[in-house]
Order: sequence, then C-alpha cells, then structure tokens
Amino acid sequence: MSDDTTNTIKESFISHLIELRTRLVRASVVVLLIFIMLFAIWPGAAVIYDWLAQPMMAALPEGSKMIATGVITPFMVPMKVTMMVAFLVSLPWVLYQTWAFVAPALYLHEKRLIAPLVISSSVLFILGVAFCYFFVFGTVFKFINDFAPKSISVAPDIENYLDFVFTMCLAFGITFEVPVVVVVLVRMELVTVEKLKAIRSYVIVGAFVVAAVVTPPDIMSQLFLAIPLCLLYEVGLLIAPLFVKMTKAPEESV
Repeated sequence: MSDDTTNTIKESFISHLIELRTRLVRASVVVLLIFIMLFAIWPGAAVIYDWLAQPMMAALPEGSKMIATGVITPFMVPMKVTMMVAFLVSLPWVLYQTWAFVAPALYLHEKRLIAPLVISSSVLFILGVAFCYFFVFGTVFKFINDFAPKSISVAPDIENYLDFVFTMCLAFGITFEVPVVVVVLVRMELVTVEKLKAIRSYVIVGAFVVAAVVTPPDIMSQLFLAIPLCLLYEVGLLIAPLFVKMTKAPEESV
C-alpha cells in the first residue's frame, strides 16, 4: 500500500472521528440546555417529580405521602427525573444527529430503510412509556394498594419508586420495539415471515416469561406487558412484507 493511500485512509478516519465528535457535542448541548430549562426555569424539578409520582399518589390513601430516607435524596431524585425527561424531549434532535452522521455513507435504498426505522422506533418507544405511565401504573398501583393489609401504612421511598418507574418504563418502551425487531430480522433475511409465524406459540410463552421476570410479581403487570408484546409481534408480521417490498435495492427488484 502506498504512502498516499495510507494518508488518505488516515485522513478519512480522522475526519469521521471529528464528525462524530461534532454530532455528539451538538446532541449533548441540546440535552443539557433542555435540562437546565426544565430544572431551573420551568416547570422545575420538583414539579416534574410530582407529575411522575401522580399515579402512585392517586392510589395511596388520602393524606399519604412518599418518604425520602437519604440526606440528599430529595434533591438528587428530582434531578435524575428531570434529566430523563430532558433526554426524551430532545430525542428527535439526538436521532437527527445520528441520522446526519450515517446518512452520507448510505445508498438511496438504504436511506429508505434506515429513516423509517429510526422514526418508528423512537415513536414506538415513547408510546410504550406513555402506555406504561397513563394506563399500567394507575391500575397496578391501585391493585397493590387495595391488596395491602389495612394494618400497613404504605409510604414508598422516592428513590425506590424512581427505580421501579424507570425499570417499568424501559421494559414497556423496549417491548413496543417488537415490530421494528421483526421487520429488521425479515429485511436482513435472517428469518422469514413464515418461520416467525411457525414459532408464534413459542413467542407467546416467551412473552409471559419475560413479563414475569421484568415486572412486579402481580398478575396485572405481567398481563399488561405480555399481551401488548404478543399483539405487537403480530403487527410486525403484517408490516414486514410491505417494508421489505418498499426498501428493496434496484438489483433486488429485478
């Protein structure tokens, strides 16, 4: 290999690193700015945490409150929640920076493949989180509170509550990505739609196993996770053939 070729490769590699750094900085700056606005200007970290705690507070007896067992927990937990919200709000910008970095290296048919996946995966993840917050939490917390013995005073710790909410929202967000996973597997020809239909019964069993592992040990939470997972798997089976047809390369369409 000649020195000119080696220098060209090095320059290309360095330019890609610089471009990657630029995209990361741009994404991080927006996340940080949104965090500062939410935390210090409007609506404030305390208000954001109160909004996150609303499903639990609605299920607790009137006059009940959560507790904070750590010295700095009342400050750190709302700050963590605010950072999570800032990332969700800035997610479209972060995804755009990711897309802008990889798009120049893609062919036209590959762009037709990546863009819908990036958009749909982000939308589905947010829908999963919204489904968990607005529907699952209210039902599950009420069920747990009604089941608790009357001799117990329920006062959840705010840090444990945050861990629980984060785990549940992440689980439902990932669950709602199932159609994207099915489409990618079929489009990359790793598996056929017919094969995925043939293993449907195993997927159903696996869905309930996953739900039993990642959710609390109550039947309500497990059903709320397992049933959408199965339904979204079916949605993926319906969409996959259409997506494959739309994103074929010119030589594949011949």
